[in-house]
Amino acid sequence: MRLQVSCFVSLVAVAAVALHTGPPALAQSTAQPAAPATTTNGTYIAVDPLALVRYDNRYDISLGMAYARVMAGPTLNQGSNLGGLDLAGSYWLSKHWGIEGTGRGYLGTSGAGLGDNVSTQLIKGPFVAQYIFAGGPEWLGPHNKHGALIAHVLVGGAYGEFEKDLRGLPPSAVDFYNDQVAPAAVFGGHLDLNRSARWVFRITPDALYTRYSTNYATPTTGTGGHDNWNFALSVGVQYKFKKKR
Repeated sequence: MRLQVSCFVSLVAVAAVALHTGPPALAQSTAQPAAPATTTNGTYIAVDPLALVRYDNRYDISLGMAYARVMAGPTLNQGSNLGGLDLAGSYWLSKHWGIEGTGRGYLGTSGAGLGDNVSTQLIKGPFVAQYIFAGGPEWLGPHNKHGALIAHVLVGGAYGEFEKDLRGLPPSAVDFYNDQVAPAAVFGGHLDLNRSARWVFRITPDALYTRYSTNYATPTTGTGGHDNWNFALSVGVQYKFKKKR
């Protein structure tokens, strides 16, 4: 009898201890993970977005908002301030030399010359446009991970649209050129500011040369051709493709 009582008391004691502490496995599964010996909470880790900037890509392309000053006629007193887009792409042959091509479109209005005809005096701010397609060499100048200076000389053609908004009058009535394709050249370059290994903020100032001609008599030249030098500027972005030289 005493043995049974002792066994019962022992079982009650073991059960009480088990209920109080819980099973060893359960206690282990519900325990909170130990805190790491060191923590980085609140610590600033510097990351340099320009650390991977390289100048070894084979291709790149850029697109920017463009501005150009254009003379729509040989004897106009005022020029045209046109806006548009500048699309350019490059194929790099070596570290410093590449081939660049560009296509640019400039649209806007121009002042018009005042003729003797009353109808010409009714033409105010006619629409004009200039489209340039050119290509040539470019040279990578001083550069580092922050940016680069690139020079280019591009040669091609320009299409000038000057007669669209003249109400049927000949362009000579308002001192305009005829609609035509003319020789063109671009002298300037790029100021590149790197934002990452692939993306670049690009500023492109250029001098634009065009030689438009007229099919009517003009006192300025006997050949009918006129050398025009104007300023152009575009601001946009460039993307460098991953393929390397």
